[in-house]
Amino acid sequence: MTGSLILLASVVLSAIILGVSFWYANEIRRRYIKRAKEEANRILHEHREKAKKKAEEYLKNAKEKIEEEKNRLRAEISKKKHDIKVMERNLRDMKEKLKRKEENLRRREREIYNLEMQLKKREERVSKAEEDITKKLEEIAKMTVEEARNELMRMVETRAKLEAAQLAMKIKEEAKQKAEEQAKEIIAMAIQRCAASRTAEVTTTIVELPSEEIKGRIIGREGRNIRAFEAITGVELIVDDTPEIVVLSSFDALRREKARLVLERLVQDGRIHPARIEEIAEKVDQEFDNYVRQTGEQALVELGIPYMHPDLVYLIGKMKFRSSYGQNLLSHSIETAKLAGIMAAELGVSVEDAKRAGLLHDIGKVVEDEEGPHALVGASVAKRYGEKESVVNAIAAHHGDVEPQYLIAPLVAAADAISGARPGARRESLEQYIKRLHELESIAYRFPGVEKAYALYAGREIRVIVNSEQISDVEAYALAEEIARTIENEMQYPGQIKVVVIREVRAVGVAK
Repeated sequence: MTGSLILLASVVLSAIILGVSFWYANEIRRRYIKRAKEEANRILHEHREKAKKKAEEYLKNAKEKIEEEKNRLRAEISKKKHDIKVMERNLRDMKEKLKRKEENLRRREREIYNLEMQLKKREERVSKAEEDITKKLEEIAKMTVEEARNELMRMVETRAKLEAAQLAMKIKEEAKQKAEEQAKEIIAMAIQRCAASRTAEVTTTIVELPSEEIKGRIIGREGRNIRAFEAITGVELIVDDTPEIVVLSSFDALRREKARLVLERLVQDGRIHPARIEEIAEKVDQEFDNYVRQTGEQALVELGIPYMHPDLVYLIGKMKFRSSYGQNLLSHSIETAKLAGIMAAELGVSVEDAKRAGLLHDIGKVVEDEEGPHALVGASVAKRYGEKESVVNAIAAHHGDVEPQYLIAPLVAAADAISGARPGARRESLEQYIKRLHELESIAYRFPGVEKAYALYAGREIRVIVNSEQISDVEAYALAEEIARTIENEMQYPGQIKVVVIREVRAVGVAK
């Protein structure tokens, strides 16, 4: 009996233990599943948060790219507008030139008509003189045959001389007219084929910014960044209300260009503080010589010049940062080279030599260690670096300091005058240009004995016609000097003005 109870108790205890074990296992499984669900929810939540952050980051980057594209499009539109304005200004200049050409043509037609009328009157006087001579011969019918023959021969000889003189004058005028027409045609063709735009940077440079908030970083706390920038670069930095633009101001174009490069790198880098400004300015100073040399090399490539001494190339690059009466020196030199090359091709001389001389004709303006007229200084430098004698002579002779010895010399002088002296090339308005011509002529009319005065070649020369009875040959030379001195004292003008005094003696005979 006791054994049965023990067995029963063992069975019951085993069942209890088995039930407890089963319950415990189920509890553990349930808790594990619960923890697994919680972990899964946590991981899912973290991934959702990461996905949300990435989506926000992608959206932000997309907005930044869209903003950058907008800025690029704004800059491109601004450039297009500027190009359109330049084209409109060039079109207005061409219209004004055509108008002046039409006026000159009408004036020439009037002069030709007056000359024809004078010639007709002279022919009438000659015909009348012949009739008078014939009547006299009829009245003196008692003269001998020999005397009549001699009188007739003298009359025929006089008439033949007159006709020969008229024919010679006609041939001379026709040859002169053809030469002038050919020269004008070549110059007009060169101007039309060149049609170079001009840039004039005098004291300021505009730098575009990617966004308006950059201005505050450029200024810095209490203005420390802008003060450090101006102190290091030597250029004034103007920050005004104009959106996304700052202005660099300085009379030194080299400093202004370096400051522009420094500012653009600072904006691109994003770290703007005095130490960083000084660091980038030192790097720009070290790299600027290469930039100047690359600018000179680009000018050679544009003109198709194969080789030039490296020191000359460097001086050509420096011309980009010099101006003459508001005209950029490098742009003017490139345009002069193109014009000279086109005219040289028309005349069958060396196009490369003409381009080299045109590009280098003002090189003396950027040479700092020599003194004297820039034409002679430029010729000396070109000769030192192995340029041809014809190129050296063209550089020296383009302002008349020496006599031209090669054909390209007058071509370079003409191209220089075309590029630099026409209205608008040196930022001179048409009203100022016309006013200057009137002032030149009015100064000449002040002097006694002056009958007519004409300002020619865009004010580069004035021709004065004087009364031969009031002014002698010696006095004509003195009058030219007096007019030149008066122009120097009373007027402001680019380059030189040549004063030419013309004294004409006319011999008049009257047949009665």
